[in-house]
Amino acid sequence: MIQDYQPAGPLWLSAIIAALPVIVLLVTLGVLRRSAHLSAALALATALVVAIVVYPMPVGLAVNSAAMGVAFGVWNVIWIAFHAVYFHNVTVATGRFDTVKSVLAGFSPDRRLQALLIAFAFGALLEGIAGGGAPVAITGAMMFALGFPPVKAIVLALLANTAPVAFGGLGNPLIILGRLTGPILGMSADEASHLFSAMVGRQLPLLALIIPGFLIVVLAGWKKMTQVMPAVLTAGLSFAVVQFLVSNYISPSLVDVLAALAAMVALWVLTRFWQPKELWGFDGETVKSKAVGTQARQRGALYGWAPYIVLIAVILLSRIGTIFKGLPSWLDLTKLLQQPNIVFTWPGLHNEVIQTPPITAKNTPYPASFTIDWLYSAGSMALISAIIAGLTMGAGLKKLAQVYLATIVQMRWALATIMMILGIAFVMNYSGATQTLGLALATTGVLFPLFSAYIGWLGVFLTGSDASTNSLFGPMQVISAQQLGIDPTLAGATNTSGGVMGKMISPQNLSIGATAINKTGEESTLLRQTFLWSLALTAVVGVISLLQAEVLTWMIPTR
Repeated sequence: MIQDYQPAGPLWLSAIIAALPVIVLLVTLGVLRRSAHLSAALALATALVVAIVVYPMPVGLAVNSAAMGVAFGVWNVIWIAFHAVYFHNVTVATGRFDTVKSVLAGFSPDRRLQALLIAFAFGALLEGIAGGGAPVAITGAMMFALGFPPVKAIVLALLANTAPVAFGGLGNPLIILGRLTGPILGMSADEASHLFSAMVGRQLPLLALIIPGFLIVVLAGWKKMTQVMPAVLTAGLSFAVVQFLVSNYISPSLVDVLAALAAMVALWVLTRFWQPKELWGFDGETVKSKAVGTQARQRGALYGWAPYIVLIAVILLSRIGTIFKGLPSWLDLTKLLQQPNIVFTWPGLHNEVIQTPPITAKNTPYPASFTIDWLYSAGSMALISAIIAGLTMGAGLKKLAQVYLATIVQMRWALATIMMILGIAFVMNYSGATQTLGLALATTGVLFPLFSAYIGWLGVFLTGSDASTNSLFGPMQVISAQQLGIDPTLAGATNTSGGVMGKMISPQNLSIGATAINKTGEESTLLRQTFLWSLALTAVVGVISLLQAEVLTWMIPTR
């Protein structure tokens, strides 16, 4: 099959038809208020009809691409998100999370400061280590357990997750972007990744400066935000400065980890000397001042955070080879963990679809390669961490197995949603529908940097992953920019930066968040509370990109 990006004739008419699965998903979820799994099922059926009838894609290829999308979702998304939730459930089942709650309350009884520490700083740390749905699932559940209203807890977790996503999973989105576009740019994959990292590091810190204040406004209102301005500025500045420095001068793999740790330490130091004059809590809640910094509290902190220390240590050890280059083979745990990887091409789909210009420089077979990284996956690391932490916390294997089965029951609808969403993405991608949408937005000419952010936003909305949107649209963005005379580094970076704003409305993330607070079926409520914020923040990224393309060209890094 040779992809046709204008099957209905005019490009924009083709784009409207190509967008039907997305429209069905949004309307069913956000307007009709149906559950995420039902909305995803209807959208998947729509994607298959559009692919087969309009593009036209052979039935076998359409079904096969959906099947690969489901499998991709199982391994690359579900495996990570499920074990992140399982890890949290183990801490709850062993009673350790009660200590964590006490420690967090001891940090400050003020709900605004708790939100900054948990949703913004700790969430960024989880995003940097594991990515996937881990930050939303774990921080949302934490805040819910501390007494935050359930929907508000997940909304805050989703909004806060915008700052670190581009460098999530130890820089995986930018590593993937570099691998795919390095040959197009005439440079090595590592060189391209570092170039994109530097560019994103000159966009997102501007957002990181305002996200903490934005969170508190959503939580408590503008006036209440101004009362904790020292904490807002401390969190935003510490994160933004470290994010810029590490992304430009060290490595994309360490950006989120170091920036998040900087924000957590800075907030802790600040609260040793300062607390808001008026403590704030939810309506009907009595907030009492508590002494902090005692020796007993410090022992409790170490005890409560021990499982998370295990998680961080296990994942960092597994990535040691990506952080420190040139390690001896016996010390490079990363290579050892990657050795059992299984790599294969998807039968009946690999190279059966031909991509054409301008998506590719020339007619090129579209590969369908699948990797199962049994030991190296962040999901496997989360599982290993949960077992180690569980055993050290006194849970036996029987208890761990019971929690595992309970987590399957808890997440069953979220898992179904994720599989169908990735099925939609792959059907649209292999049929040519996603490329049609991207090309339509690329016709905006001088405004392309502005719309480039929305192309990335669309990709993350569909797949729930910034790495996936870079796989989906990264090469097309770079090639389109070259044709328009726009710096391709800026286009690829904007695809990444704009994409992070789609994370808060991706159906699979909404489903994971709803599941974490036992509100399965309430995804439409979460969508309505985050959709306009998502559009607005994407517009901010687009304006920054447009200014960098036309006025602030000195901000674009060079080789």
